[in-house]
Amino acid sequence: MESAGIEVKQVAGALGAEIHGVDLSQSLSNSEFDAVHQAFLDHQVIFFRDQTITPEQHIEFGRRFGELDVHPFAAGLDDHPEIIHVLKEPKDHSGRTFGGGWHTDVTFYEKPALGSILYALDVPESGGDTQFANMYAAYETLSDGLKETLDGMTAVHSASRAYGERGRAMHRDKESYSSMKVRTGPDAETEIEHPVIRTHPETGRKGLFVNRAFTVRFKGWTEAESMPLLEYLYNHAVRPEFTCRFRWEKGSIAFWDNRCTHHFAINDYHGKRRSMHRVTVCGDRPV
Repeated sequence: MESAGIEVKQVAGALGAEIHGVDLSQSLSNSEFDAVHQAFLDHQVIFFRDQTITPEQHIEFGRRFGELDVHPFAAGLDDHPEIIHVLKEPKDHSGRTFGGGWHTDVTFYEKPALGSILYALDVPESGGDTQFANMYAAYETLSDGLKETLDGMTAVHSASRAYGERGRAMHRDKESYSSMKVRTGPDAETEIEHPVIRTHPETGRKGLFVNRAFTVRFKGWTEAESMPLLEYLYNHAVRPEFTCRFRWEKGSIAFWDNRCTHHFAINDYHGKRRSMHRVTVCGDRPV
């Protein structure tokens, strides 16, 4: 597909497309923005190669899509609190990487993120790829009976596992992100409710909206009662045919739609440096 001099190349059957013909160090014209925005909605995650942008340009691009978030637990840059420095140094603990494990960003918010824009500053020669999964496909391939059951259900989300009491335990066990400023605290125990099946506010499509990192249980169920069905959904959501995998290069950018995707930062590069900047666009209350 080509529009406004922009070429969109699909990268996998399930989701994902590379965008060519765009220089994100420059302000996008309205027609360029419309083409990028449509590709974002069509493909759920879009990728750009060979970009060189400043923090200010990164922020400017993000703000074309909405207000930017300041993460409550992962510190931003001193001069640009909207930008998280996603960093793993060679000395860091081998067992931890920020974003490791399948998840959807900040679903413990009342209004979870619209999406995140991740820019590669320094990446290893191999390793450190990111996988993405299509939550439309995860929903659409469920049986009619399970769809009917889930359509009326609500799930409880919390940051407690990552940033609460259990998160503090990980830090005491020296599995912290030692090169990043990630805090834990009692405010991570707050719980918020979202529908299990979310209708995308722009496309109108339904998608699965539970994730292993932040979904605690179903409303009205105990954690023990919830776990068998949640485990089934977590595993179903990331079937290989629902996914794509992105190989990072210096200057690459990924922009994923948090309303209809999962993602997973693969931790297979211990002893190597991986440095990224991320901005997150604020979203709306799921329905």
